Amino acid sequence: LVLELNQVIIPTYGTVPDQQTLHTPEWADFDDKPDSLFFSDGQRRIDFVLVYEDESKKMTHKRSDRKKQKRKRQVYESNLINNGLHLETTRSVLDEKLIFVKVHAPWEVLCTYAETMHIKLPLQPNDLKTRESAFNWFSRRFRVDENVIKPEQEFFTAPFQKEHISNFYIQDKDTFFNPATRSRIVHFILSRVKYATKNNVKKFGINKLLDTGIYKAAFPLHDSSFRHPSADPNCPSERYLLYREWAHPKNIFKLQPLDFIRKYYGEKIGIYFAWLGFYTNMLIVAAFVGVVCFLYGYLTRNHCTWSQEVCDPNIGGNIIMCPQCDKVCTFWNLTITCESSKELCIFDSFGTLVFAVFMGIWVTLFLEFWKQRQAELEYEWDTVEYLEQEEQVRPEYEAQCTHVVVNEITQEEEHIPYTACGKCMRMTFCTSVVFFWILLIIASVIGVIVYRLSVFLVFSGTLSQHISRTEVIRKYLTPQTATSVTASLISFVVIMVLNIIYEKVAILITDFELPRTQTDYENSLTTKIFLFQFVNYYSSCFYIAFFKGKFVGHPGNPVYWLGKYRNEECDPGGCLLELTTQLAIIVGGKAIWNNIQEVLLPWVKNLIGRYCAAARSEKVVPRWEQDYHLQPIGKLGLFYEYLEMVIQFGFVTLFVASFPLGPLLALFNNMLEIRLDAWKLTTQFRRMVPQKAQDIGAWQPIMQGIAILAVVTNAMIIAFTSDMIPRLVYYWSFSVPPYGIHSTHTMKGYINSSLSVFNISDFKNTSKPFSPWLGNQTTCRQVYRDFRYPPGHQHQYEHNIHYWHVMAAKLAFVIVMEHVIYLVKFIISYAIPDVSQKTKNKVKREKYLTQKLLHENDLKVVKKNLGEIADKIIKGVDSSFCPKAE
Repeated sequence: LVLELNQVIIPTYGTVPDQQTLHTPEWADFDDKPDSLFFSDGQRRIDFVLVYEDESKKMTHKRSDRKKQKRKRQVYESNLINNGLHLETTRSVLDEKLIFVKVHAPWEVLCTYAETMHIKLPLQPNDLKTRESAFNWFSRRFRVDENVIKPEQEFFTAPFQKEHISNFYIQDKDTFFNPATRSRIVHFILSRVKYATKNNVKKFGINKLLDTGIYKAAFPLHDSSFRHPSADPNCPSERYLLYREWAHPKNIFKLQPLDFIRKYYGEKIGIYFAWLGFYTNMLIVAAFVGVVCFLYGYLTRNHCTWSQEVCDPNIGGNIIMCPQCDKVCTFWNLTITCESSKELCIFDSFGTLVFAVFMGIWVTLFLEFWKQRQAELEYEWDTVEYLEQEEQVRPEYEAQCTHVVVNEITQEEEHIPYTACGKCMRMTFCTSVVFFWILLIIASVIGVIVYRLSVFLVFSGTLSQHISRTEVIRKYLTPQTATSVTASLISFVVIMVLNIIYEKVAILITDFELPRTQTDYENSLTTKIFLFQFVNYYSSCFYIAFFKGKFVGHPGNPVYWLGKYRNEECDPGGCLLELTTQLAIIVGGKAIWNNIQEVLLPWVKNLIGRYCAAARSEKVVPRWEQDYHLQPIGKLGLFYEYLEMVIQFGFVTLFVASFPLGPLLALFNNMLEIRLDAWKLTTQFRRMVPQKAQDIGAWQPIMQGIAILAVVTNAMIIAFTSDMIPRLVYYWSFSVPPYGIHSTHTMKGYINSSLSVFNISDFKNTSKPFSPWLGNQTTCRQVYRDFRYPPGHQHQYEHNIHYWHVMAAKLAFVIVMEHVIYLVKFIISYAIPDVSQKTKNKVKREKYLTQKLLHENDLKVVKKNLGEIADKIIKGVDSSFCPKAE
């Protein structure tokens, strides 16, 4: 909707005809009331604040540029006044260059734009009775005290219409529109008021003025300090209450006051914290089951037969392993991996299988129950029909609407920014850029792999020499471990650098794509960045889980990368422990990095700003100037918070089979994250412009996609990365005749059976080690689990029947596990409706009562008008029959 308003427009770069008069804001001095939220008259509430630097005192631009900027600003402010807004200007207390323009929307303006924006407003108090849950007695212990933050009164609502204003529940015009709604309406106006034209293209909106530096900031006010209540007795001090009852660390175990958050910050922020709180609560169950499975592995690690054989001097001590690289690597004893095999027993146990199956079901329950909770919030927060009724076209989209087409539904002409061909070209270009960056990430992953292959040679040749005297360090710091840790750290640094660059690129191409609404814009940007982040964060984990050590050949015929680097081999226990290390480094490093970026940097910036301000003056500072010195929230709002949590969700679900403690760590992180995000919003950032939101947007289908992929990845981790399936095949088939020598099913002899034999004399010259094994040993064992015929056999070094049994079992396991979990997921999804019957009934009941109320009110008006007409008719008839006076 393009609003055609009576506005003064600057033609060509802001030159204003001399004879044209502009409206200017009122000037007022600060009245030494730091907590005041009103104009100097104490009556008109400040709904928005604009900040600019006095052009006459700017020294960074040419005089002609300063003059043009001043004229654009003056015309913009004049047009704001023409649109009915009240403006009052006050000079800064601390910096004479800064000028604050306070904006107030009077009643008539609020009513006009509330109708234009289809804002739902109260009709009458909601008299529907709600049944209390059976768990209320328990949850009440964790709720915020209702005497401190009183529950909001519920109303039946309807889109506002000025002609039916009598139908709405208006007790006080000053409070009918709450501060969040007032700010939202004013921001809508600020985003659409024009200030110049260039080449017949109109320029408008506060965002463009901010980008060009004409204004330095634009924001709604916090209602008080977070440290103490407002001195004004009429101010509710909601910011102070939010800090004390929500953001303070002492409330870490309390439930969030979601309705109060929504009232102060708007539905968009409210639904983020509702989702994060719900996700955190669901993690409690996952974390509990994960801890139980971890404890099962930890308590049964001493009964791990294959680990005992590795550590046994008579078994593992007599097994000589083949070198892991060409020439410089030496033969080594299997007992070196004794400690890692013990650690592996904790994670590679039957409990891990149970936990992977459980998490496949848990993620479905989480998503289905969240849909129900989201539907409840849509009803409670009046966003059920938001997208159809209230969401407006983006100003950037409106500005480019130069093509005329006929609407197929209304058969009326409407303006669009591009033709079908133009849209196709834009989408093709944007998609190409995204895929280019994804290929760039894959190239960086290949670079890290090449680093692994090349540096392993160095560590294998030098590490043992430098730490040969320290047996304790040598036991843990093996060439594999050193390579894995350093490669993980390099991978983490590459991930963070590429993130910073790509985020800017993603914003640029989404702006070029020109989505129609803000929801479309955010969903498009979300999809682009998540595709990139998915490959960026998870590629190294996918490599370790599914590619490393899988295509290495055998010591007599190894496989080479690029014809030069010998392919990496896993530890004799598999790559599961290395995958766990990779996850711990990336998840831990990411959490630390994000907290530094999100919390520490804003705190340091504000601390420096407060120190500089205190050094300049000890004067009383008004609320608008205090808020100006806080950090801006950024154009993307809570996008990065969502991204951080969804990436974590991916780590918790996609690779949970390798690390059962993942949900527990995520739970602790999220409990802290909720309070850190709350603390950041209430203390370090300016107040965000309240925005409507019906749901969590594109993040919902992204999480559903992760949930589907998680079943496959966990099944394949158990089958191909862990050693569980080969152990089960040995236990049930190859430990007893005809393949085995034991009379009963047992795990004894598994290590000797699973490590293939290789004749030292069969080494090629290109891979033969420089230092031969001291002794009369003629054979060595392959490092990884492999099943090949021994030297001297007619099919020597080819895969034997044991190998094919194991492969068949692995594939059968993946197929069975996937189908069983997908079947359970389908049944759960079908059994749990997206919207509960209780919520459906509430929505239908409210619609019925709202329509009934509006109909009854209209009937009353009609009857009243008809009654007045009838009275007039009757009076006219009576007067015509009156006898003439004598």
